[in-house]
Amino acid sequence: MQEKIIVLDFGSQYSQLIARRVRECHVYSQILPYSTPASAIAAERPRGIILSGGPASVYAERAPKCDPAIFDLGIPVLGICYGLQLTIHTLGGEITRGKAREYGKATLKLRKTSPLFSGLPEELEVWMSHGDKVSKMPEGGFDILGSSDNTEYCAVQMHGREIYGLQFHPEVVHTPRGKEILANFCLKICRCAGNWTMSSFVDTAVREIRAKVGRANVILGLSGGVDSSVAAALIHKAIGRQLHCIFVNNGLLRKNEAQRVRDLFGRTFNMKLVYVDAEERFLAKLAGVTEPEKKRKIIGNEFVRVFDDAAAQITDAEFLAQGTTYPDVIESVPVDGNPAAMIKSHHNVGGLPKEMKFKLLEPLNRLFKDEVRELGRELGLPEDVVMRQPFPGPGLAVRHLGALKKETLDILRNADEIVVDEIKKAGLYHKIWQSFAVFLPLCSVGVMGDERSYDYCIALRIVESTDGMTADWVDLPKSLLSRISSRITNEVAGVNRVVYDVTSKPPATIEWE
Repeated sequence: MQEKIIVLDFGSQYSQLIARRVRECHVYSQILPYSTPASAIAAERPRGIILSGGPASVYAERAPKCDPAIFDLGIPVLGICYGLQLTIHTLGGEITRGKAREYGKATLKLRKTSPLFSGLPEELEVWMSHGDKVSKMPEGGFDILGSSDNTEYCAVQMHGREIYGLQFHPEVVHTPRGKEILANFCLKICRCAGNWTMSSFVDTAVREIRAKVGRANVILGLSGGVDSSVAAALIHKAIGRQLHCIFVNNGLLRKNEAQRVRDLFGRTFNMKLVYVDAEERFLAKLAGVTEPEKKRKIIGNEFVRVFDDAAAQITDAEFLAQGTTYPDVIESVPVDGNPAAMIKSHHNVGGLPKEMKFKLLEPLNRLFKDEVRELGRELGLPEDVVMRQPFPGPGLAVRHLGALKKETLDILRNADEIVVDEIKKAGLYHKIWQSFAVFLPLCSVGVMGDERSYDYCIALRIVESTDGMTADWVDLPKSLLSRISSRITNEVAGVNRVVYDVTSKPPATIEWE
């Protein structure tokens, strides 16, 4: 990770996408808060700095501002949307409210040759999302590299310096050749070698884990999902038998999950594995609880208490390892102090008690989901583990609305197994992001066997995504939906209705709670 690009986050919903696109260029990226002093940025020795977009106006009283000294570090800078406007504003130009908000597709017409657009045609389709615009450039300071019909200063560069600005968003898929623009910035302007790979990440992570852990033992909560499995493999590679995996059956697992995990990791991978059957303990704590955040907090707290009990049998256990990933962190808390609002907490991020005696070890907390899968392959995990669909830390608790009961959890387990089975039979399991059932705690009238029924409803949630940050529902063939619905209503006692969730993220989240 010697070569890196710093992304200064001004609260944009796309900051993580910028970082991800940079990594796709095989250059390591790191998100820092917009307020990071120039001296601290210089200490990181980055090859380049990207200023993200953001929801504020640069002329607003409390608008987030960067340290102006970053423009004097001699490090290439690229401002995107708000980042462009802040660059112009900081260096003496003017930003005003546009006559109308510009949102959606636009055509960028290049007016001057620049390494930022090397290898690209003179006209590019780009994606806009802004209400303010540059009304006056700093005097004698900038060249216009490109314009659109509505935005004169769509792409600019400071005279004789590697300071660039784009009013559009190259990081989103709606700018088809945006990745090439970012690659030009990273590789041509910042002169990065582009040699950051999962292999290099493994080498660095192993060294960091060994340095942090020393001779202490590490406890890892193994769920069998992709994140915890990859975390276990990485930590095991670093410290071997110092890793003690604890698998907790909290009563919120999928059907046959407990036995599958015990077989795979305890026998096949030969890791130290402690199995704890805590189903009754968790369900007792969760009895009558309906509020989603309260469920998460209870599960998180009880999870650690179970660990405390199991850890009493393990000497010198100082660290609790978790498979926390970058999207977990971003959606749970403002990352590194940036102004983004919290959407929801994750049990492995926001549910840990303050009095927890373990230090946290989270070796995946700066990786996106697709990078975690790539890391799993690098570590030699089997494809059925690496490509397993994401499963939330709180388990079925966030897929079971209302109060949790063993009998209704069993209904959900049986319905969920049918969904996954049919998706696999259709050859779609590895092609879509997630497919699962949701239990709705409401009953409706039905007719089954010529008799009136009054049973529960199951919702199907099947979405496609690349990194979990955004998602869209999958338009499944009618025949497949019909088969899933028919099997659930016929095979799962207590269900007489199946509905399909056709909501994207945003405005919804992938999980229902």
